[in-house]
Amino acid sequence: MGFDQYHDPPDELPAETRTFARLAASLEEEAQAIGWYEQRLAVERDEQARAIMRDAQGEEFKHFSMDLEFLLRRTPLWREIAHGILFQEGDIVAHGEEAEEEATEGSTEQQEAIGATRSLRIGSLKGAQR
Repeated sequence: MGFDQYHDPPDELPAETRTFARLAASLEEEAQAIGWYEQRLAVERDEQARAIMRDAQGEEFKHFSMDLEFLLRRTPLWREIAHGILFQEGDIVAHGEEAEEEATEGSTEQQEAIGATRSLRIGSLKGAQR
């Protein structure tokens, strides 16, 4: 039985990649839950209910952060780029561009790694036969 977080057949993926995929899926789920709580809090008028939801959303913040930290520790290039963006004052997009450039500057291997994360790899399917 396959799982949605896998793009390729799970039995062909190394254990480390499957763990990474599970944590990435968890990160997505936590982000979604945070958004749901934000919406619920925006419309709820009962203060006790709001307090419970704020507490629950705080748990989701914690879980999201733990998932993110796990993934960043396993992906040095992602961590380096994130370090240049997170907790910085100023223009987020400019920080992102600068962090990416600095992280990949002068390294073909790093440039290929970041390119692979952006690509859907559709080009690699050209001419592929099933």
